[in-house]
Amino acid sequence: MNISLLSYSKITNSEVVFDGNQLKVNASGQSRLNDIYHGLGVSYPKFFKMDNLSKVGFLASELLMSKYFPDRTSPKENFSVVCFNSVSSLDDDMSYEQTIIDDNNYFPSPSVFVYTLPNIVTGEIAIRNTIKGETSFYILPQFSSKSLYNMAKLAFTDNGIEYLLLSWIDYDCDNCDVLMLLLSSKTHDGEVFTVDNLEKLYSKQ
Repeated sequence: MNISLLSYSKITNSEVVFDGNQLKVNASGQSRLNDIYHGLGVSYPKFFKMDNLSKVGFLASELLMSKYFPDRTSPKENFSVVCFNSVSSLDDDMSYEQTIIDDNNYFPSPSVFVYTLPNIVTGEIAIRNTIKGETSFYILPQFSSKSLYNMAKLAFTDNGIEYLLLSWIDYDCDNCDVLMLLLSSKTHDGEVFTVDNLEKLYSKQ
């Protein structure tokens, strides 16, 4: 099976890249994510209620989907989302811990607790784009181009799946490390997806 790499986006502490082109972002920390959002001209108020992991996943997907699938409301039965990271939802886990750690100041927050599941980001992306295919989130000790590649191939063994958002999404204490790819088994307009080009895209600064 040939898989095509149609497009990619990267968001790190130092850069925002879309298909090799750097976008200018001046802010830092969480305000940086809001700056990227406004810079993209997105109108999706729910963004501001998301945790940071979901925000960076949402922003990376916005870059890719706006180019190839601008119609967000049409159901996409032939589309899947597969994400990986190494820290799970640790950024939110630590925030939630602060709400329950002190018996004299105990204020558990459901709005924080809901994001202590890392796969919420896949749900946010699927809801935004009306993606109806399988979504999944996996935890690895570190980025592994071979693991991501093998999972992409496995995702496309489902005969109904023709498009896949494959991503590495790490966010922990304002440290951001995101690479998201739009892959297809239907169209071959892009370059052939391989372990080598995945590794190069992740490593390229």
